[in-house]
Amino acid sequence: MRDRPLRIALIAGEASGDVLGASLIQAIAVRRPDAEFFGIGGPKMIAAGLTSAYEQEKLAVRGAIEVLKHLPEILAIRRGIIAQLMDWKPDVLIGIDAPDFNLPIERRLKCAGIPTVHYVSPTVWAWRRGRAKKIIAAVNQLLCLFPFEPACYKGEAIDPVFVGHPLADEINPEIDRAQQRAALNLPGGAPLITLMPGSRRSELDYHAPIFIDTANRIAKELPEAQFLVPLATPATREHFQAALDQYGDPALRIRILFGHAREALSASDLALVCSGTATLEAALVRCPMVVTYKFSASSAWIYKRMRYLPWVGLPNILLGRLLVPELLQDDATPEKLSAELINLWRSPARRAEMVREFGIIHQKLRQDSASRAAEAVLSCIRR
Repeated sequence: MRDRPLRIALIAGEASGDVLGASLIQAIAVRRPDAEFFGIGGPKMIAAGLTSAYEQEKLAVRGAIEVLKHLPEILAIRRGIIAQLMDWKPDVLIGIDAPDFNLPIERRLKCAGIPTVHYVSPTVWAWRRGRAKKIIAAVNQLLCLFPFEPACYKGEAIDPVFVGHPLADEINPEIDRAQQRAALNLPGGAPLITLMPGSRRSELDYHAPIFIDTANRIAKELPEAQFLVPLATPATREHFQAALDQYGDPALRIRILFGHAREALSASDLALVCSGTATLEAALVRCPMVVTYKFSASSAWIYKRMRYLPWVGLPNILLGRLLVPELLQDDATPEKLSAELINLWRSPARRAEMVREFGIIHQKLRQDSASRAAEAVLSCIRR
């Protein structure tokens, strides 16, 4: 007989992991109402029942050089959470994405006899394939969001589980764009473009001026164009507003939203999206897009030599071909980005092709992922 509640530890280092963690907590709680949840997470996981030992925002740093600047604080947090988890003695630890932060923690707890699960296969199919051995040494189970990922571990001493992607379960395949516009009090005929410059303040440092100048240029060519910028935290909203005050044309029709990224994308004709999970969300709501990303020259040099795939946008990776335009690093200029978006607006056939292919992606990823992930986690505890 168990003399205490089931203890589930979860660690998510960024906003996309917060979404995954919240869905997983809810699915586990349905199956095990006695479960307690502790670790590191954001507002969604906390609302779902997690007690977070640290602010998730402190881990949300992107780029090799940028991480080095914050390394002492990040390492202190890792030491602190390991000590707290060893004292709490969870029945399982679930590291959600953020492999560089989570895998050493998972390995430490696994060595202490605590089952460990890593939720979201690190992108060994894209770069740093040597991590596969480290992952297997650190975890008892690996949960994959994409159908091609388990094959990357063929022949290894682990049997990864494809669980599907929770965004594909949450998002209705039937999008009524006119209804979404009405809900946001937006006109029906004007070009509507969502700008998604990133969820981290470090990303906004690079992207906000570029995205704003891109909007300025589009507005000169398409005077009726309007822009939405969904930002999830007060810090990122303030950061973008400061850049808008500095770089934005006073006549620019731009509106910053408090979150509501999905609603903005569902209402929009086009999107300019910072590479990452946001590219998948845009695809799932059938929003044609251009993908971009920019960070420091030194970080770009490192990543360029570690990459294996020719694409960074998830829609292109899932399709195995270049469907969505990608303008990265030196090509991520307002001139090129605005030209690509204007050309896409003026090509209904290209936009229709994207919408069709995005539907195929949605069907493949819609797997009731939270339920599958919860069952895999509970099976790991039982083993």
